[in-house]
Amino acid sequence: MRTILLSILVLGVLGGLFGALLAFASKIFHVEVDPKQAAVREVLAGANCGGCGYPGCDGYAAAVAKGEAPCNRCVAGGPETAAKVAEIMGAANDAAEKMVAFVPCSGGAGHAEMRFNYNGPQDCQAAMLFGGKSNKLCTFACIGLGNCVRACQFDAMHIVDGVAKVDRSKCVGCGACVDICPKSIVRLIPESQKVMPACSNKDKGAAVMKICSVGCIGCMKCQRECPEQAITVKDFLASIDPAKCVQCGHCAEVCPRHIIEKL
Repeated sequence: MRTILLSILVLGVLGGLFGALLAFASKIFHVEVDPKQAAVREVLAGANCGGCGYPGCDGYAAAVAKGEAPCNRCVAGGPETAAKVAEIMGAANDAAEKMVAFVPCSGGAGHAEMRFNYNGPQDCQAAMLFGGKSNKLCTFACIGLGNCVRACQFDAMHIVDGVAKVDRSKCVGCGACVDICPKSIVRLIPESQKVMPACSNKDKGAAVMKICSVGCIGCMKCQRECPEQAITVKDFLASIDPAKCVQCGHCAEVCPRHIIEKL
């Protein structure tokens, strides 16, 4: 019994000693947190999506408090959060236009010719490793196995008929889908842009027609008929300059392949 009591006493003394040392160390090594940093962190969306370009909300809040980051980089929070951060920092709110993801591919089921029927892991990178480039003959096409869907924290990405589609009402423009796409075809565009060519194929028209019934063939009809000269065909692929586009949709109407989408 004496041994047990002595052991308890020793453990109690050691516990008290270590507790006192930890308390002393916490005071000695305590790092003061800028009150503005804490205030900024409080109003952020808390998604930790990385869309701001910093390692989570804490990293972004710290950068804002130090004056190293603008007030409008919280893409998940949008303009409302930007306004709150600007108010905390006493800075002007230079609201940037919201960006949303877009997948320029229409090569879904019934349109894109398949190279093989892939039955491996449901992962785009795995399919590329297995098949060399893609499960589809179009090497620019969306593989459609959902890496972007799993990366999206906002339920804004879905696979429809073998191609990733974006729900613009849910997308916050964090760019997680852009970063994870092994084909690097997902891009961010201004939310106000409502007309876009949904194709990424840069092959010649004759080659495209053999592998996809809706791929851009670089015929240049959209470029010739655009009243604002907002469309350029380069490498047999049409692209639209959002700064010039007035969203008239005429290009979508004249496109013989019906590849230009009205979003």
